[in-house]
Amino acid sequence: MYLEEFRTLLARHARPDWTTAIDGVLISKVDRSDPPAPSMSGTVLAVIAQGAKRLALGDRVYEYGAGQYLVASVDLPVTGQFTRADPEQPALGFGLTLEPSAVAELLLQAGPGDIPRDGGGAPSGIAVSDAPPALLDAVVRLLRLLDEPRDRAALAPLIKREILWRLITGEQGATVRQLGLADSGLTHVSRAVRWIRDNYAQPFRVEDVARLSDMSVSAFYRNFQAVTAMSPIQFQKQIRLQEARLLLATRPGDVTGVGRRVGYDNPSQFSREYRRQFGAPPSRDAARLRDTARTPTGVPT
Repeated sequence: MYLEEFRTLLARHARPDWTTAIDGVLISKVDRSDPPAPSMSGTVLAVIAQGAKRLALGDRVYEYGAGQYLVASVDLPVTGQFTRADPEQPALGFGLTLEPSAVAELLLQAGPGDIPRDGGGAPSGIAVSDAPPALLDAVVRLLRLLDEPRDRAALAPLIKREILWRLITGEQGATVRQLGLADSGLTHVSRAVRWIRDNYAQPFRVEDVARLSDMSVSAFYRNFQAVTAMSPIQFQKQIRLQEARLLLATRPGDVTGVGRRVGYDNPSQFSREYRRQFGAPPSRDAARLRDTARTPTGVPT
């Protein structure tokens, strides 16, 4: 019922840069299945209207297609690929940035018994589910406002709030709710994720990062693995290699310098791990990058 209008609205309003006139709302339109590409997930809701996508996080693989949604509650290094997309039937997706402050506000205003109780431990930072009709209905009503500029300023915040409520109380609500909880396991892990991303070129001791996150070492390991599907050292390696790939796109002749800049003192180790991650040695992959237009990153729709 909702998917046909959903597809029509996305196709009509898709732009090359994925942006829309509504703050925080993105639209993706992809007409080919390119090889898997690394990016950061962002903290988002992503709903597919047409086509399908595969997303890898560590050793976990998430696949979702038309009528399904993905939520990412931590900005994580992922590898994504549209598996069903062509010029006749392009992949079409909707993205909405999830703001921790908006989640926290809804949680504070919820009445007793309105919010399901969470289990123990931190949930995965990424989750996939079928989109219920009420969620699809709200997404479609939000997209209709792209054709109704007079109503947009007044109604868009209300509908975004409704979408967030549907997520908080829905099947993957535990993942979304922890975005707004100041003392949740996910919040502590997010603090560590940000620190590692900001200091990815520096060696670190896991004990020190656990202390920054206000967690014991054992709890930190357990929660970090649950959220990111990686150990802290594996996570750092993913960030280093993604940053190296971005640098090589503009500095293809300086493989050793790029490796050193992202934290590799050993050029052979850098080349070996880069090839394992991206399927080609740095110099060859850099040449390939120059010939390939990069897909916008940050929204796994």
